[in-house]
Amino acid sequence: MLTKEKLQCIKLFEEGLQLYRAKNFSDALLKFEEALKVYPEDGPSKVFVERCKYFLQNPVPEDWDGVFEMKTK
Repeated sequence: MLTKEKLQCIKLFEEGLQLYRAKNFSDALLKFEEALKVYPEDGPSKVFVERCKYFLQNPVPEDWDGVFEMKTK
């Protein structure tokens, strides 16, 4: 059974993911950070916080398909 915190985290992550896919990285970042405040151990939110920060510094092309290409291992 999922806890109240995990359910809230999932909801916030889903909202952040929609914003991320719409290339709204600043608002997506806020949602992922909010998810981590509710459930600090959430791995996917941690990953997407870093991706949002990266894309805010390195804008995606107009025809971006949503794929994140790792530059390092």
